[in-house]
Amino acid sequence: MTASVRVLLVDDHPLVRDGIRMRLGITDHIVVVGEAASVAEAAELAQALQPDVVVTDIRMPGASGIELVAQFAQTFPDLRIVVLSMHRDPEYVRRALDLGALAYVLKDGAAQQLLDAIDAVVQGCIYLSPGLQELLGECAPLQRSSRPITPKEAEVLHLLAQGRSSREIAQTLGASVRTIETHRLHLRRKLRVDGQAALVKYAVDYVDLTL
Repeated sequence: MTASVRVLLVDDHPLVRDGIRMRLGITDHIVVVGEAASVAEAAELAQALQPDVVVTDIRMPGASGIELVAQFAQTFPDLRIVVLSMHRDPEYVRRALDLGALAYVLKDGAAQQLLDAIDAVVQGCIYLSPGLQELLGECAPLQRSSRPITPKEAEVLHLLAQGRSSREIAQTLGASVRTIETHRLHLRRKLRVDGQAALVKYAVDYVDLTL
């Protein structure tokens, strides 16, 4: 008998979670083991429940689903992440995948898509709602980073978005300028951006998505 896939739901709307739980509940191989309304709550439940898959929205009060992806990819490397969102902008999709998500599902799509996404990520595959791959095709070819950004690198991104210099960031974080420059170098390599100006633009976009 195949073991059930254990799923953690993360969305700040109880009605949305209820709908997803009921839809997943009609399957014979997927079980919802926990629900969270915030990234902080999700982190606690992920540690306690050890789910196989987390299904998360992008827009939430406080830290966002994008930050959850970055944090969970680092803290829970074996946990498969499915983003469930109303946003079909290619940059949202690419950012989620670059940071460690394996699937991006649109909320206005058929419910079967979420089931297909969960089955795909359990097998280690990437899943996108129909039409999203075509949108990504308008940009650079999709290349998931095998090394997610760390919480410290995320802090550097937030400060870069505020226009801070490496020296100012070093003072804020209590680190050396050389350490901050190393973080910036690693970020450029991981995020595949060319040059400091491109990194700052990425940082601004990243912070915009996490607001």
